[in-house]
Amino acid sequence: MRYWRALPALLALGTGCALPLDDEPTASEQPSSLEAPLTWEPCTTRARLLKDIAPGAPGSEPESLVRGEDGLFFTADDGTHGRELWVSSGTGGAGSFLVKDIRPGLDSAEPNELTRVGDKLFFTADDGTHGRELWVSDGTATGTFLVKDIHASPLELGPSGLVEFNGRVYFAAEDEVNGRELWVSDGTASGTFMVEDLYPGDDIFSPGTPGSSSPRRMTRTPEAFYFVANVGRRVKLWRSEGVPGATPVFDAVEDNVVFNMTPVGSGPLFFLVDNDEGEASLWVTRGTLASTRELRFFPGAYPHDMTALNGKLYFSAGRARGGLEGDPAGEELWVSDGSVSGTRRLKDIHPGPGDSRPGSLRVMNRKLFFAADDGVRGRELWVSDGTSGGTRLFKDLEPGAAGSLPTELVPIEGTLFFSAETSGRGREAWLSDGTAGGTRALTEIAPGAASASPSGFIRSGWDVFFTADDGTHGRELWALPFRPEDRCSR
Repeated sequence: MRYWRALPALLALGTGCALPLDDEPTASEQPSSLEAPLTWEPCTTRARLLKDIAPGAPGSEPESLVRGEDGLFFTADDGTHGRELWVSSGTGGAGSFLVKDIRPGLDSAEPNELTRVGDKLFFTADDGTHGRELWVSDGTATGTFLVKDIHASPLELGPSGLVEFNGRVYFAAEDEVNGRELWVSDGTASGTFMVEDLYPGDDIFSPGTPGSSSPRRMTRTPEAFYFVANVGRRVKLWRSEGVPGATPVFDAVEDNVVFNMTPVGSGPLFFLVDNDEGEASLWVTRGTLASTRELRFFPGAYPHDMTALNGKLYFSAGRARGGLEGDPAGEELWVSDGSVSGTRRLKDIHPGPGDSRPGSLRVMNRKLFFAADDGVRGRELWVSDGTSGGTRLFKDLEPGAAGSLPTELVPIEGTLFFSAETSGRGREAWLSDGTAGGTRALTEIAPGAASASPSGFIRSGWDVFFTADDGTHGRELWALPFRPEDRCSR
């Protein structure tokens, strides 16, 4: 259901109305496989405050921005209804509205884990009666409802770990019989059920209590999804195709922590394992227990910002144990092709023992963009083609040792959006077309040296949405018109 257009008569009704999105591209406007892809561009450098949802300095603090079928879902607190589900059609539609006051009055339903599945939005919420349960919305008040009261007690943890796979949502939940296990839903009560009981029988630590495998850290790939779950005294990484018969691909004693699962296309899945020492090893699997192996142990801080590019994994890490004597121990940019010998430091950006601390690794136009500090020019924007020689400073936005401290890097349709801090302007929104000359700041939102601190960039419809604080309205929802080719003039 394309809800923005489906109910135009509700536009004047305010709360819970459907919002028509202006000029959303139709199927005939999408390029065919034989045509060149559309080139998207910002229509202006001035973003627009969409609505002062909570008037005054505190702001409504929008969170969990998720692209809907035609508009943007998010949560916000307007100071009257508590934190609830909201929707916006952006700069060209009817506006931004509360979808439904799920928990009436000042109390908050606290919608969480917003997950789009086709034309539906799944999330968890607490209506004050059923406890935290699974909800679904089509963007209208009448189309927003409790899917199923899975556990009768309102004190239970509720569903968690929502992930979309093959047009349904999978998650962890607990009923009164089976403990906390893997569930699935198509958005109906009858289509919401436990997939399988991975830990049948009683808990070995608490006889008389159903065993709970507690699925968590759901991560999907094109062919399957992976999650961590316990059985007795063992912790396992499981692979599932959404039907009974999930198989473990990693098995260890319960004090191990398995996390940061990162797929590389349709190939290997990389993940980290902390064996209860506060340090992690990098592992890889190709979907079977036999194909799972440890690649390298990293002392100190965990490897982070694991990102796939051209069939390899790129990440930030310090020197690995067992490295050559004299290797610098600083935190630098690493790469792995899934082999032990192919897991190596890509480039010592901050030469010697210093840390360049690569962060916010994102891929655009088959290149890796990230923030790093070379020890001379401060923390700035860098780019890499996946080779040491092709890893270089992209642009020095704030000359000198302080650096512009780029964060919030998000590639959107060939344009990189990010936040950076420069002298006299504070922290504001920037964008780049992938060239140094095409890298520029948007019009200031918080004038002068004050910082708007934009975050959460996401495209929906004809806009790039984000949150920012202009110093007057508090943190609210903003949008920049962003359209393909010549559509800005329409």
